[in-house]
Amino acid sequence: MESNALVNGVLSFIIPGLGQAINGYKKKGIIMFAILILLNIFIYFFANNQFGHIISIAYSAYAAYDAYVTY
Repeated sequence: MESNALVNGVLSFIIPGLGQAINGYKKKGIIMFAILILLNIFIYFFANNQFGHIISIAYSAYAAYDAYVTY
């Protein structure tokens, strides 16, 4: 299935790693999704405040940018 870079970026913003997997970097996508899970666990227990949410959004934005650039 042929997708464009913008769609992969948006998908990776929603679920980090999904855009990378669609681009053909399945291992990188799995690693980015695992980092998302670990990051959310850390935020839940140690930084459950506005700062933690900013970190989560920043990571999602990085994943979206990476999926967009690696298309």
